[in-house]
Amino acid sequence: MKSPGELGSGARPHVMFIPSAGMGHLLPFLRVIAALARHDDVDVSVVTVLPTVSAAEADHLAGLFAAFPRVRRADLHLLPFDASEFPGHDPFLLRWEALRRSAHLLRPLIACGAAPRVSAIVTDVTLASHVIPISKELNVQCHVHFISCATMLSLLAKAELGPGVGDVDIPGVRRIPESYLPQPLRDLNNVFTKQFIDNGREIINADGILVNTFDALEPAALAALRDGKVVPGFPPVNAIGPLDSHTASTANAKQSEPAGSPVAWLGEQPARSVVYVAFGNRSAVSRDQLRQIAAGLEASGCRFLWVLKTTTVDKDDNTEVEDVLGCGFLERVRGRGLVTKAWVDQEALLKHPAVGLFLSHSGWNSVVEAAAAGMPLLAWPRGGDQRVNAMVVASGGFGVWMEHWSWDGEDRLVTGEEIREKVKEVMSDAAVRVRAMKTGEEAAKAVAEGGTSYRSMQEFIGKLRAT
Repeated sequence: MKSPGELGSGARPHVMFIPSAGMGHLLPFLRVIAALARHDDVDVSVVTVLPTVSAAEADHLAGLFAAFPRVRRADLHLLPFDASEFPGHDPFLLRWEALRRSAHLLRPLIACGAAPRVSAIVTDVTLASHVIPISKELNVQCHVHFISCATMLSLLAKAELGPGVGDVDIPGVRRIPESYLPQPLRDLNNVFTKQFIDNGREIINADGILVNTFDALEPAALAALRDGKVVPGFPPVNAIGPLDSHTASTANAKQSEPAGSPVAWLGEQPARSVVYVAFGNRSAVSRDQLRQIAAGLEASGCRFLWVLKTTTVDKDDNTEVEDVLGCGFLERVRGRGLVTKAWVDQEALLKHPAVGLFLSHSGWNSVVEAAAAGMPLLAWPRGGDQRVNAMVVASGGFGVWMEHWSWDGEDRLVTGEEIREKVKEVMSDAAVRVRAMKTGEEAAKAVAEGGTSYRSMQEFIGKLRAT
């Protein structure tokens, strides 16, 4: 009998994807899955962790299986997990810990739970320290999908955090000030920090790393990782971004939009006149800060489309917009401002000709989507890896990073006047707009046939076929 990693002559490789929780992790994962599922000579299966944390996760997984009937589904039911061990922690972070504690259940799924036998695994980075050893036991290739930027990957690769942490020097990349690090990394007893260090130490044993970036966006970080300057002998890094959405094309989506929807509303606005405002799918901004954002947008005089989020998990969000933003706000901005709490196709919105600026938390998916769309970005990091991502935005010149604006855990409110002033300034900055357009052109070249990301994806597929 052949081991899981051995293929017979002419057999197609079977790749099992193991995603994690949170739309910021799941969305890019789904895009890689879709890219591979379009190849008829590759079998694909997806481990579906149940129950999902958010409604958006469940909806997007269902959409993937509907769009690609050939993709197999392998359900993984988590073991009971006592969240009271970690009071006050982010629910998505708790899901990562629950996943790690149930990771041994993946072994039978990989070894004998799928047909044809699994020949390669693509795991989310949050599970790397548990999945890579399992793959090695079973003689199965294991590639890690890293959902942040290559600069953040270089920080993970170092995995040398200690008491006091301090600034981190990354050879060949740059020095990252302590204040830019994800907040939990300043506490060595934090569960995220322990996960981060474990994954960073194990990732050296992966067969490869997939990153949703492109060479022109992060040339120094990618070169340093590939040349062994960060860590000698680091696995091959495949920059495969910007990843395309697995959903219908923007043009088709636009045709099917009902009246009053965000895309339909944008269709009624002048070119490059709208500020698109969104702080990610799990960044719950305080009520006081939301009202200051509202005041700033109103005072700016600019048209705006605001995707409002008031809770970390969408299932918990049952407040009314008027209650959050104050009585009379929606009436005062009627006609030039639209506020929605619905899920939107952000990729389509950023490519819409009416949008002229993206006010964002600078989550990595948002940064890459803005870069691909040639959209100027006003970066307001809220937590996690977002200050590191904002460094990439600022160094690339396709956006502006407000370094002194507060993020989670800091008391200072950014005032409506500050927001008004900066929104108006960046909206009228022709130089930033030109640089953003050039970044979009570089992104298009990267994924076009023969481009850097196109070649990286082909190299990855070639490794799968060689198993």
